[in-house]
Amino acid sequence: MAEPKQESLDKMWKYVKGFAEKSGTTMHPTPAVTEAVVKGLAMHMDELGKPLCPCNFYKDKQAEAKLRRWMCACDEMQIYKYCHCLLFVREDGLPITEYLPEGHEGREVYGVVTDPTPEKGRALKHKALAQEGNPLAK
Repeated sequence: MAEPKQESLDKMWKYVKGFAEKSGTTMHPTPAVTEAVVKGLAMHMDELGKPLCPCNFYKDKQAEAKLRRWMCACDEMQIYKYCHCLLFVREDGLPITEYLPEGHEGREVYGVVTDPTPEKGRALKHKALAQEGNPLAK
């Protein structure tokens, strides 16, 4: 597998550290998890010029990048403060699920995991209400 450019890695590390602080989350306590996701983001920066989530599969990465919904920090993180990559989590390594709608896979897997810093993050939380009842809203 190809390696991302050092410039892209440096940019993604800076972004991830800053976003964790801004959102009131931490990076995953297992360094290998964080490193793998940051490397994937950096590789997408090299390939697409954008930090597309490396934890999803896409039929057309270019088209998906234009939609922006899976650009890090993705819509799920911006709306619900939930990171399915486990990059942005609580200090104990669990993803925050308390804002997710009922039936979301994150809630089904982890249960309700509370947010220790509810005053931070969720820049797009106003979209949560618009998506309630939408099974595709995840």
